[in-house]
Amino acid sequence: MLEKYQYTRNLSLQIVEPLETEDFGIQGMVDVSPPKWHLAHTTWFFEDFILMDYTPRYYYYLEDARKLFNSYYETLSKPFPRSKRGLISRPTVREVLEYRRAVDEEIIGLLNQSDELDEKFYSLILLGIHHEQQHQELLITDLKYNFSINPLKPAYKEDIDNPSEYTSVLPLKWDYFEGGATTIGTNNQDFSFDNEQPAHKHYLYPFSIANRPVTNGEYLEFIEDNGYETAVNWLSDGWETVTKQKWKAPLYWEYINGTWFQFTLSGLKPIEKKQPVTHISFYEADAYARWTGNRLPTEQEWELAFRNAPVEGKFLENLLFNESYESDKTIFGTVWEWTSSPYTPYPQSARPEGALGEYNAKFMSNQMVLRGGSIATPCNHIRATYRNFFHPDKRWQFSGIRLAKEER
Repeated sequence: MLEKYQYTRNLSLQIVEPLETEDFGIQGMVDVSPPKWHLAHTTWFFEDFILMDYTPRYYYYLEDARKLFNSYYETLSKPFPRSKRGLISRPTVREVLEYRRAVDEEIIGLLNQSDELDEKFYSLILLGIHHEQQHQELLITDLKYNFSINPLKPAYKEDIDNPSEYTSVLPLKWDYFEGGATTIGTNNQDFSFDNEQPAHKHYLYPFSIANRPVTNGEYLEFIEDNGYETAVNWLSDGWETVTKQKWKAPLYWEYINGTWFQFTLSGLKPIEKKQPVTHISFYEADAYARWTGNRLPTEQEWELAFRNAPVEGKFLENLLFNESYESDKTIFGTVWEWTSSPYTPYPQSARPEGALGEYNAKFMSNQMVLRGGSIATPCNHIRATYRNFFHPDKRWQFSGIRLAKEER
């Protein structure tokens, strides 16, 4: 556990290593948070949920930590407005990094007293580690958005995603599943989030699912066929959103002098047609699927199809260190895949008591489920039962499309 803790905490610092001090406080829109806030919030999580209970006479290292860095735990205090996190100029970046160092010292001290600690302590440490991994992904996605609004189109890191890697693309094929009663979810006590539990029975009708995500080139055909201007492709809410927001392409795409470009973590680059399309909203994914005569998979279909697949693909480690976990099927990693399933509790699920009951359950309204992980997800964080969720109009995450279809 000590090794996992130290590795995870150090990885967050490696993510922000390329940044200048001025980059740490930027909040480009309400959905993103400044890097400094992510570093402080994940530290506050360990402090408030662990140190306050397990360290005698401990008090906050930063007196106002709960006022500033509580994200949404209303049972603890009134959270600072999400839309104004970019206005928190103090504590400084230096002070936040010192805050992390001080809390790490306390947590490591506790972990070295392993004989004196209970099972709840270790479960909270493990939850904190996975919580920080979620914020590592948000660090990357939020940084990308913050950089994208700068007219200079700065690069977070040069040559992260090399187009030469995409020399070919697998032919689109369909994997058939007979359906029937199957078990969905998990009772894994080693670690799983409460929204993945409990394991339960679910009935599926026969279906087929694509062997790979949709590519930029395939999505470009939808654009060129006036997909964004054809109302019949869209759900009513999607059509209203597209019209109001004037969407003509995925987020970060720009049409310059007859050529499509995409803003990447390495700056503005020409579209690579063989890459999986990403930064797609649920509405766009659903419209594309309808345009092809197919549909999006349900989250239960997705889980059944890939429950035994190895966790291989492009992950955060590939992005930061060029460590490759790639497989030819691209099931996990690279892009989160929208499903047609609303984010709701599983049958007989139990909401944890106290503030941690707010971690997942209170967001189970008006959001859609995504599966599979992305290029910004740590490789040891993802699994087949993992349920990500966002509102259907959100596009700043690395989200894409995998098709499914009915079978008779």
